Amino acid sequence: MGRRVTWIVVALLVCAPLVGLAVLSLAFSAEPTVTGSSTLTPDLVSRAEQLLRQHNPRRARGEQVRVAEIEGSDVNLMASYAARRLGMAATVEIGEGRALVRASVPARSPFGNYLNVTATVPESTGVPHLTHVTAGSVPVPDTVANWALRSAVRRWYHQDGEQLAADMLRSVTMRDGQLRLEYQWRADAADRMRALAVPSADAERLRAYHERIVAVVQTLPAGRLSLVELLAPLVRLAQERSRAGGDPVVENRAALIAVTFYANGLGMAALVADAERWPRARRRTLVLSGRNDLAKHFLVSAVLTATAGTPLSDVVGLSKELDDSRGGSGFSFSDLAADRAGTAFGAMAVGSGQRFQERAAQGMSETDVMPAIDGLADNLPEAEFLQRFGGVGSAEYNRVLAEIDARIARCAMYRPEQPLR
Repeated sequence: MGRRVTWIVVALLVCAPLVGLAVLSLAFSAEPTVTGSSTLTPDLVSRAEQLLRQHNPRRARGEQVRVAEIEGSDVNLMASYAARRLGMAATVEIGEGRALVRASVPARSPFGNYLNVTATVPESTGVPHLTHVTAGSVPVPDTVANWALRSAVRRWYHQDGEQLAADMLRSVTMRDGQLRLEYQWRADAADRMRALAVPSADAERLRAYHERIVAVVQTLPAGRLSLVELLAPLVRLAQERSRAGGDPVVENRAALIAVTFYANGLGMAALVADAERWPRARRRTLVLSGRNDLAKHFLVSAVLTATAGTPLSDVVGLSKELDDSRGGSGFSFSDLAADRAGTAFGAMAVGSGQRFQERAAQGMSETDVMPAIDGLADNLPEAEFLQRFGGVGSAEYNRVLAEIDARIARCAMYRPEQPLR
């Protein structure tokens, strides 16, 4: 009897790891099942902006129940974009009464380079849950999959993220290719969302840059202010904080967020609830090449690139220009130049954090960061834009875009071997 027990124990000790290895080999794959991602186009960005305006929490009255209806293609777009920010690929297909989610997660392992996951999200009352989850060809118990999902949510958004969803979400239904969310807005939801998006450490960091803006604009002469006159002291503060133990990339990102909010006349209270009690910054108009719109284009693209690291900044800039050509100020290649220069600036801020600080803190001129706009067509109505340049993606349009990129490449900030002026 004792010998039999001994053999059973030995068999378990030997077989359990082998079974585990076999399961892992089935869970991981050499290739991803989700390879592409939805292309972000101006029309898709416009639809996202319209949806956000429609369900802007500021328009909610009291604790009313509201309904958001989202087309399946837009759900898939948002899932694809969110997945790219997390370094993976994902798709969502809205069906009748359920959604099918597929994701490919890069994972270095001896068994394969990708963890390919599929899951079903059925309709629900309250927060939905996952069912029929597989990792590769291995079924994952629902309890395990939902525990892992909740753990990830808590890690990314802390405990209150899960609780906030539970407090607000009343039902999730899927019909006719649409996702329908019924939710009840709560009086404290805005502050809780801001706390989730900007943890206390980030809020304090943003306050430091906001207070530097307050101090700088107070000392400079009245009138319009070149953007670089404000950027340089903010980057010097980022350098000081980095030398005191801060992460250069995180500091650079916070500096860009602070100056972008200031340039666009937005209060930091949109991000941080306590910002309503911060000191007020004297209003100044920031310009690049003498134009306020160029400074805004530059900064928005820079901060989008620095915070997301995706092509979204180019798309947002292009969307704005196409809207202008349909009845606003008209299509502007100068604005696109500012968009693309801002993208380069934001990419450098997070791509070479300390080196970026060393160069920018020396003091920058406008020509160091923004190319000349001489000869670039501006204020083109849609008909003239199409007649002269053939539309976005045409040979003539691409020729002008290549010229803009060549001008940006000659700016000293983006050429490490060239000193700043």
